[in-house]
Amino acid sequence: MKDQATAEKLIPTNHGFGTRRVPLETRYYEVYNQPNVELVDIKATPIERITEAGLRTTDRAFEFDIIIYATGFMAITGAFERIDFQGEGGRTLRDAWAEGPQTFMGVLVEGFPNMMMLMGPHTALGNIPRSIEYNVDWVTGLLGHMQAQGLTYADPRPEAVAKWTSHVRAIGAGLLSNEVDSWFTGVNSNVEGKTTRIIARYSGSAPAYRAWCDEVAAKGYPDLVLT
Repeated sequence: MKDQATAEKLIPTNHGFGTRRVPLETRYYEVYNQPNVELVDIKATPIERITEAGLRTTDRAFEFDIIIYATGFMAITGAFERIDFQGEGGRTLRDAWAEGPQTFMGVLVEGFPNMMMLMGPHTALGNIPRSIEYNVDWVTGLLGHMQAQGLTYADPRPEAVAKWTSHVRAIGAGLLSNEVDSWFTGVNSNVEGKTTRIIARYSGSAPAYRAWCDEVAAKGYPDLVLT
């Protein structure tokens, strides 16, 4: 960074390095040295309004041809909560996850039979194509088992959900990344009600996650109610 003031804005002051996602794009920081690029701290000078020519902050007006809004997103749980999933008795998934997701291996939710998630909360994160591939294979195996046995209903047992969810919370305890406000912990100040941290990710290794799932399948899915 050639400009010290810009460099200071890019240095985190409310969280440790790596506890939020780190920009790893090629020559990301060098872009700020370009004469047509300016970094504005909207916490120091908030946006007041959008204008015909661009936008205005509390400091000054800016003219733009295009404005791209990047106001945050709800990763991990957001895509599921935006759909009006209703389980047995009409209970919604939003209500079921009001205090944070509770799942069985990140694939099934008690009371929502046959709702099989791929890369849902509490699954092993990593390179997404590699991670989702295992989820697809596991769900395919379950469906194949059900088809062979003439079964049409699959719902995780409450005790299995409690055991897995407790394991996810325990393995994430003490991690610095779970002690900051970020999309990793379900916090988004731009979304109403998303100001409380949750454990949304499985913090263990992919081999450990797969071993747990493989054991469930090898035993014939005893943690599920299958009919």
